[in-house]
Amino acid sequence: MTHRSDRTLVAAGLARVEGEGAMYVRVADGQVEEVRLDIYEPPRFFEAFLVGRSYTEPPDITARICGICPVAYQTSACQAIEAACGVRLDGTLADLRRLLYCGEWIGSHALHIYMLHAPDFLGYPGAVEMARDHRDIVERGLALRHAGNAIMELLGGRSIHPVNVRIGGFYRVPSAAELRPLAEELRRALDLAVDTAAWVAGFDFPDFTFGHELLALSEPGAYPIERGTLVSTGGLEFTAADFDRHVIEEQVPHSTALHARLAGCDRTYMTGPLARYTLNSRWLPPVAAEAARGAGLGPGCRNPFQSIVVRAVEVVCAIEEALRLIGGYEQPERPCAEITPRAGIGHGVSEAPRGVLYHRYSLDQDGIVRSARIVPPTSQNQAAIQHDLREFVQARLDLDGERLTRQCEQAIRNYDPCISCSTHFLTLRLDRG
Repeated sequence: MTHRSDRTLVAAGLARVEGEGAMYVRVADGQVEEVRLDIYEPPRFFEAFLVGRSYTEPPDITARICGICPVAYQTSACQAIEAACGVRLDGTLADLRRLLYCGEWIGSHALHIYMLHAPDFLGYPGAVEMARDHRDIVERGLALRHAGNAIMELLGGRSIHPVNVRIGGFYRVPSAAELRPLAEELRRALDLAVDTAAWVAGFDFPDFTFGHELLALSEPGAYPIERGTLVSTGGLEFTAADFDRHVIEEQVPHSTALHARLAGCDRTYMTGPLARYTLNSRWLPPVAAEAARGAGLGPGCRNPFQSIVVRAVEVVCAIEEALRLIGGYEQPERPCAEITPRAGIGHGVSEAPRGVLYHRYSLDQDGIVRSARIVPPTSQNQAAIQHDLREFVQARLDLDGERLTRQCEQAIRNYDPCISCSTHFLTLRLDRG
């Protein structure tokens, strides 16, 4: 079609992501001059809600930030408060925390792969339409999600906003006998996950890569989930306690979500599955490593459209890890470690399905929260998504409005943004002239 240099394009809303917002694109003389992700959902003030609360309350309060990844918020909160009180969880209780997190990874990734993202590659407006032609595929996705939810229900008390998590561990821990039926379901789910990785590897991926610095947790010998040291492709290495010094948040006029940058780095950075995989693929367990090779992934991945493949490999990883943890489980004598509150500042960081999630709490001598800071992965990724969309739109300006809008929405879904977590995506306005 003939290239048009003056045009305004508006999309009423982005489907199949969590939250609300808008995208604005300004084009002049055939060049994209500005791209903004206008996050207009009202601020949610969770950090303010936490001030004045007891040190025992943040895991339950912060779980309400997101119904898809509540365990991530609970885990980072628990770690930060435990650090402030001078306690680090280890042994079986730490293993149970990792097992619970595996359940969230399985459920969240399965939801994204099958219900939110695969319809884009197969040409369907949504999972319901896709199910009419591919019921078996959708049922496979639902079975995987059920396996993840089963872990969360057993360990967390329920799959949405778990109620069994507390500072120092759990209110109740399962017996080995209770875990056996869960292991049986997970062994069946492992085959489904391997099939999923092979399936999504066959999708048609646009030739598009990014050059952002990547940031993720790393723990030699294990694929990072609930703990580790922060590392980057640019050579950074720092602990959760130094997060404030290395990650700078800034307000931008068009967003109620803060943007983040790495101190002393001019480039944007990205967290999430591609960062985790690129920095830690050598630590994948055997079945997941084989699934990655079979899917055609190398030691790293920088094509955001292939994030669906990396998520599928991480589902295999999480199931394989869950089976390992269940296989070695011995019920602990107590469901939680003893925590005595004290004045101090604690930092916690874990790998939510969407990336690095950081919490910091300052407690007084009575264990009352005096300040709180929460940095979710989606807000960290906002600047990088804007940068990628600028390049993506520039190469597709000859598309008509409907096709360009649809492709922009798919490009955004690559990052699985949780706008509600970041506080909060899509009206697309393309201004040419």
